[in-house]
Amino acid sequence: MDLGFFMMPNHPPHRDYREGHEHDLDTLVFGDKLGVKEGWVGEHFTCRREPVPCPDILIAQAFLQTKKIMLGAGAFLLPYHLPAELAHRVCWLDHISGGRFMVGIGAGGLPTDCELFGVDGASGENRDKMVEAFDLMVKFWTSTGPFDHKGKHYKGGRPVGMPDMGLAYHLSPLTKPYPKIAIAGLSQSSPTLRFAGLRGFIPMSLAWSPDYLKSHWEAYVEGAEAAGKPAERKNWRVGCEIYIAETDAEARRRICEGSVGENWRNYMIPLLKKLNFLGACKHDQSVPDSDVTVEYLADKVWIVGSPQTAIEKLGRLRQQVGEFGTLLQVIYDHVDEKTAYRESLTALHDEVLPAFDKLEVAAQ
Repeated sequence: MDLGFFMMPNHPPHRDYREGHEHDLDTLVFGDKLGVKEGWVGEHFTCRREPVPCPDILIAQAFLQTKKIMLGAGAFLLPYHLPAELAHRVCWLDHISGGRFMVGIGAGGLPTDCELFGVDGASGENRDKMVEAFDLMVKFWTSTGPFDHKGKHYKGGRPVGMPDMGLAYHLSPLTKPYPKIAIAGLSQSSPTLRFAGLRGFIPMSLAWSPDYLKSHWEAYVEGAEAAGKPAERKNWRVGCEIYIAETDAEARRRICEGSVGENWRNYMIPLLKKLNFLGACKHDQSVPDSDVTVEYLADKVWIVGSPQTAIEKLGRLRQQVGEFGTLLQVIYDHVDEKTAYRESLTALHDEVLPAFDKLEVAAQ
């Protein structure tokens, strides 16, 4: 089981944009030095607590300061981009990274982002645009001659150009046929993860309920089987809130009283409730919405405690939902608690994950 970072990125509303950006960059550099295998950076436009509208800028800067970590947009929200423009940016990042770039794609889940771009999310227009945009991007990446595209939402194509003047389509991905593609799911029996299975994408589960996670894998397998593609658990990424300290009590105090607790108390729980997604963070669906508090999550859902407790909780999660290839630690702003937060990340990498490597070796 590998370790990755998933950064929304989350910041408190008072955080200065530049300070938050520098903090995110420093966290990715820290992850690279720690030995984290991959990092994903989210994209939103109308969310003050997830304020990054251009993950590729942060990722491009991180490529210059890291050596091994794979980095990806998690995700580019395709309905809000022109396919030709984004296809070029992906190629460029693939080249300047030496093949360390990954591409997360999404349809966009915030209704305010849809409104900003004039996309009718209620009717599913965002999902239709995502599929058409992605297919057009793939055609740019894999075709060799001119073509003209006139679709439902987009038009354009590869022009004949003026080759004698050097004016023609010239970029193709360094990674063949193109960088790894991932898509995330939150809702129960996520249709986007079924789509991931149909297309052979990397499935990313950003949910906390074992019931939801099991349904995510089932949806992915259903899509993969329908397309005649393999569904390999080693490709499954599962996101978790994790906090480790010397004792269970200290870890619980730090996550509840620190940046993670503040974010969930004042943003995530109210947002999930408003969007009717609280079920995604219940250890048991019979738990009433009113019981979903930061303290409940720390005790029943998240991986919080000493290294030994974290090993036990992560082991129970894997028993409930099955094995997955990469554990994605969801990263929060920790400007004000940097030492403790990074001690937790180090313990996760150095003490918790190796316990599962030993189990896998013993089982072979």
